[in-house]
Amino acid sequence: MIIKKVKPKKYLGQHFLNDKIIAEQIVNSINIDNFNELIEIGPGMGVLTEFLLKKNIKTSYVEIDKEAVDYLIEHFPNISDKLISADFLKIDIETDFNGKLGIIGNFPYNISSQILFKVYHHKDKVNELVGMFQKEVADRVVSKPGNKVYGILSVLLQAYYNIETLLILEPENFTPPPKVKSSVIRLVRNNKVKIDCDEKLFFRIIKLSFNQRRKVIRNSLKSMVDTDSLNSEFLRKRPEQLSVDEFIKLTNQVSEII
Repeated sequence: MIIKKVKPKKYLGQHFLNDKIIAEQIVNSINIDNFNELIEIGPGMGVLTEFLLKKNIKTSYVEIDKEAVDYLIEHFPNISDKLISADFLKIDIETDFNGKLGIIGNFPYNISSQILFKVYHHKDKVNELVGMFQKEVADRVVSKPGNKVYGILSVLLQAYYNIETLLILEPENFTPPPKVKSSVIRLVRNNKVKIDCDEKLFFRIIKLSFNQRRKVIRNSLKSMVDTDSLNSEFLRKRPEQLSVDEFIKLTNQVSEII
């Protein structure tokens, strides 16, 4: 049976990019010197895949939609041995892939934040990411301190990656058109092998702080530390006011008394 197109599935958060000029721009924005192997997440009907195949990059394609897998095998038979029919969130990228990784994709909107958290947890493996997100999610990732959308992902990812917005796209660039704008962002690993603090504590402090973002940090951290014995100027601030470096300093201050 010839599959003419893949029906976008709402439960998978699928919105297929329909502009080949934009697709080529996205593919051309990756720096192949930054990684040994590339993963395309959610290739769908291959709008990015078509241009990736023109580049000399070792690439794996991860697609959860069985209909899309059949379409890709039919229309791009030369990728069949590198096509992984699976949920990217369940793949063990530490053992399944060698060397440094790049990631690219028009990411399913319903798991885009989870993809970014996975990238953070595998930051020593993932050197670069170029991805399409809902603009709201992308804005959080690139946001600087003092902005109301600055949050957990902003701090965690900016600690280890240089991040920039490449493109902002309108709903009509997709099929079906989403109700919101979309953004393409790029994350490139910085030169920090490790941040200068206990990373697990860093993560915990950031999560506690932003889970109660309307409160000053003193109130947010009471469940983990005696804030009365913590002499820190950061306690009087709200979490969106602290930079990555200030969260690192706060982590070290907390570490001294717990």
